[in-house]
Amino acid sequence: MSLPSSALPMADAPRANPTTTVESAMVSRRLAPLFFVSGVSALVYQVCWQRLLFASFGVDIESVTIIVSVFMLGLGLGALVGGNLADRFPALALRFFALAEMGIGLFGLASPALIRGTGDLFVAAPQWQIVLANFLLLLIPTCLMGATLPILVAYVTRLWGNVGKSIGLLYQVNTFGAAFGVAVVGFFWFLLFEIDMAIRMAALLNILVSLLAITWIKRHG
Repeated sequence: MSLPSSALPMADAPRANPTTTVESAMVSRRLAPLFFVSGVSALVYQVCWQRLLFASFGVDIESVTIIVSVFMLGLGLGALVGGNLADRFPALALRFFALAEMGIGLFGLASPALIRGTGDLFVAAPQWQIVLANFLLLLIPTCLMGATLPILVAYVTRLWGNVGKSIGLLYQVNTFGAAFGVAVVGFFWFLLFEIDMAIRMAALLNILVSLLAITWIKRHG
């Protein structure tokens, strides 16, 4: 899941060879489903982490404020870092994407214990310290989420030679994935699974995306 387009790699894209444009577009569209799945897991995390924060703060404005603000800040900072990496090392863009997705997945697996542990550690602390601790904790995965769009845009642009189409395609599928993730969690996963299991399933989706990206690198470079 990613937002700020201002951090996207906006250097002049290489012009695509007309003989390879169709093939490159097909390759780009085959990568797009990975970003759809990434969008699904991102919104699953947002909903589930908010539920976990409810246990620390109760259902009040603090819980909602933490999760919304940390996602916005993390996405923005991650997009800045991801955009810079994509500009400096465009040939490594898909590797950076795979690493980011793996990092999100591994954090996701550990997040229920980390969030609850943070709550227990700061149980006697002033509320602002609890808020700050959880905010900093969740800033890590949200920065990784924010980095994925500019990184993947850089890779797809190298294939497609069109920044606008690359951003449009990836942003579209990621947004659809996010909407699908909210619907799945709200109507199905919370009815079938406990919150920890829902988070683990989202984490496994990130790890799957990372492994598929690594497989793509080995096959296509």
